[in-house]
Amino acid sequence: MPAAIDNRQREVPVDVARLARAAGRALSAVGRPAGVVEVAVVDDAEIRRLNARYRGIARRTDVLAFPLEAPATAAPLVGQLVISAAAARRQARRLAVPLAVELDLLVTHGTLHLVGYDDRDPVEADLMHRREREILRGAPDRLWKGLLRHPRPELASRAPLQQ
Repeated sequence: MPAAIDNRQREVPVDVARLARAAGRALSAVGRPAGVVEVAVVDDAEIRRLNARYRGIARRTDVLAFPLEAPATAAPLVGQLVISAAAARRQARRLAVPLAVELDLLVTHGTLHLVGYDDRDPVEADLMHRREREILRGAPDRLWKGLLRHPRPELASRAPLQQ
């Protein structure tokens, strides 16, 4: 099983099986098909608390990634993700994409962080977002809107969720 999903909120309906498949797809794409990702789906209050505690940023976000191994090792447990279902719903509405597709992106994005991708640097962000597009091939083009403007558009990265 590539993902253990713990839906800790009840406000937003989440397809747990689909989320697990998205994590499995991302792990396979990065050469870790036997890897396991633990995913907690939470509300805004919980992700804001965790973001403040672990990153020192006292605002909500859409996904947090906690790697539990060095990226070069082959241990089964790759790490833990925390996804805000409410943030996913807001972003899906803003982009006019299905909630499930936005959740696919968040679990894919988080899984890439777990194996060492870092989108804080523009060049690495480009690599990461290209990989997301490969993994989520066939996703609606609208999913990729809302990218930060960059001097080179191909080096754009998704705007962080504020507040």
